[in-house]
Amino acid sequence: MTTPTPPALDCPTNTRTRPHAAPQPVDAAALGEPKGAARQGVRTALGSDPHSDDGRRPVAWLHIVAPRGAVPTATSRCACGRDRSAIGRVRVLALIDDHAAHRDACPLRNPQEGRAAA
Repeated sequence: MTTPTPPALDCPTNTRTRPHAAPQPVDAAALGEPKGAARQGVRTALGSDPHSDDGRRPVAWLHIVAPRGAVPTATSRCACGRDRSAIGRVRVLALIDDHAAHRDACPLRNPQEGRAAA
């Protein structure tokens, strides 16, 4: 059995030594807005920015994984440093309640400074 020879890799087209520049219009008329239109400042109908930042940030996360027929798991994390996890239905339900109770006791959500003075 003979092996077929690969085709030749010679390029049949001639290549130029330098690129050819496209012709440019010499005295083309300007298109678009009249001069000074951008300086007039057109009011928009949107009003405020629809993507404005309202200052809220996530502080605590509760992640629950409960696939059908498998053991559920959950993790509870908070920006204050709290990091807890649970495996099993009973423990996951207890962690959900503990996560809800942590919202009231978290020092990031409820700063303790000034509470005694008020």
